[in-house]
Amino acid sequence: MTQGNAGQWSAVVLGGGDPGDPFAAAHGVPVKALIPVAGEPMAMHVLWALRESGRVARVAYVGPTVPAMDALIDERVTDHGTLLSNLEAGVEALAASGLAPGERVLVVTADIPLVTAAQLAEVLNTAPAGAGLVYPVVRRSDCERAFPGVKRTYAQLRDDTFTGGNVFLLDPRLIGQFLPRLREVLAARKAPLKLAGLIGPGVLLKLLTRRLTVRELEERVSVILGVPARALITPHAAIGTDVDKEDDLRLAETHLGRISSPQS
Repeated sequence: MTQGNAGQWSAVVLGGGDPGDPFAAAHGVPVKALIPVAGEPMAMHVLWALRESGRVARVAYVGPTVPAMDALIDERVTDHGTLLSNLEAGVEALAASGLAPGERVLVVTADIPLVTAAQLAEVLNTAPAGAGLVYPVVRRSDCERAFPGVKRTYAQLRDDTFTGGNVFLLDPRLIGQFLPRLREVLAARKAPLKLAGLIGPGVLLKLLTRRLTVRELEERVSVILGVPARALITPHAAIGTDVDKEDDLRLAETHLGRISSPQS
């Protein structure tokens, strides 16, 4: 699979959220993505990074915005209430306005304000071709080196200990194939027996005993979702560092305060 439009990508930014989110309410905004970080909405930093990467031609943004963000957005999409519904709506908005043959889509959550243009460009440059779904992961050591004291959820595999990224790449032609299966997995996440049945007892045992490899996990996810899935190990901790609570917000403020924003 080749990337169309001379190396340019289209992107979906997921900026929706629960209207009752206490974190957003505490900061006087409707959704987390609009919480100010270093003087700008959290999502603005993500939009700047996408635009300055030199690799993103179009951006669909799902969720509420503020006027300053709108100049960086090509397709505004109403929040559909859930992560997967927003993903589907964002990809549909891009497809309706035209995607190049074979073009894959970059999906980014709006709550990773520490991500940079260079980091996003590197992810796009190193993404394996031919995969219907590519999911960047970050080693724990890289997270703790970049942001000492950061608290993330990690999975220990035989290869290393990783946290998941807040960015992934997909083939939009396959979204109707893997979204129903992904919804099934998410629905089972609080039902251990059902989840074990989906994952497979052998794979689950290896995961629990820390003997599962990245390659084995890729193969199992590919079977579950019905599309070729690949992990992309990236050293960029910002890709795995979302802002979910006050400690995360202080971390982002501290690090962004050390650099100049693109608009300064």
